[in-house]
Amino acid sequence: MGEVAEVSSVRAFDGYWKRYVHLSATCACNMHFSVYLPAAATQAKVPVVMCLSGLTCNDENFPTKSGAARRASQKGIALVVPDTSPRATDVAYAANSYDLGYGAGWFVNATEEPWKQNWRMFDYVRRELVDVLAEAFPQVIDVNRISLLGHGMGGHGALVLALRCPGVYRAVSCFAPVCSAANCPWGIKALQEYLGQDRESWGEYDATLLMKAYAAAEPPPPLLIDQGTSDAFLREQLKVNAFAAAALDRGDVVLTLRMKPNYDHSYQFIATFIDDHIDFHARHLQSSSSSSSS
Repeated sequence: MGEVAEVSSVRAFDGYWKRYVHLSATCACNMHFSVYLPAAATQAKVPVVMCLSGLTCNDENFPTKSGAARRASQKGIALVVPDTSPRATDVAYAANSYDLGYGAGWFVNATEEPWKQNWRMFDYVRRELVDVLAEAFPQVIDVNRISLLGHGMGGHGALVLALRCPGVYRAVSCFAPVCSAANCPWGIKALQEYLGQDRESWGEYDATLLMKAYAAAEPPPPLLIDQGTSDAFLREQLKVNAFAAAALDRGDVVLTLRMKPNYDHSYQFIATFIDDHIDFHARHLQSSSSSSSS
């Protein structure tokens, strides 16, 4: 692992939001990530919620807009926010579209040119960033107690990671997640560019298809999804009801889907209910069950 350099540090709720940069071997470029360290981390190792942001975001949006630090401080939980894509690459048109390229990594391992050298966000979040945390914060963050929180595209990433990595994550919560990337305009555009024309390969990054095909011995982790009824993307892009139906058909999935009247897709929605999500993670991260970071 290369050097992890601190970029900034801001005190909040008796803890600190800190921003770091490191050279990523997985993404072959410098990657930024933000970490909230509660005061409890000065006394003992604390569990961590990996927070995956949505389209156009970087690692600074969630820290400044979600309001998550207050409850995380109270519960003694670290928050880690990776960027949503590589940056400063040689891909000429990576900045041409809000839903592809920079700010739109879709948490996939790209297999197509010109993306495949850098756009490997699945492996980055699943392995490299966890290893970076373990090495940089060995007495602070307990990477064996980890869960996922996501918004929009980040919700897609959280669901896909959890369903493809049984036993790793204690819990998953999402705000307005993209639940069927292979069947919505955003996802089709991204998967076609990153993975090519073979639609069968897209299924590895479609949460609804993964839920239908899930075959691990243990059930998926507990899931909490909040969805605003006034979300402009609900019908065409998010497909939350299809995912919920697939989970219900299994019979062994603990899913709480809360439809929130008149809320949209914004950070105002997230800030309204973020305490519920941190409480949800705290219950599962602080339980006696075990999980592996391998």
